[in-house]
Amino acid sequence: MSNDTEKHRALLSGLKSAMGKNDNSFEQAVTSAFEHVFEHLDRLNSHVSVGGRDGEDRPLRDGESSTLR
Repeated sequence: MSNDTEKHRALLSGLKSAMGKNDNSFEQAVTSAFEHVFEHLDRLNSHVSVGGRDGEDRPLRDGESSTLR
């Protein structure tokens, strides 16, 4: 977890330092941040238990987000 926290701090720092610059550094910082978010989502989605006898996804529960199930 501390490694992830360090990564989050570095990503935020990169975003803050790149704001207002016209050298594409902000776009690169945003891209890096989104790549990291997608890594988190992939990890979350890999923990979804398959349901049903054919392995299909189980139905969503009331109020459950399809992204985080």
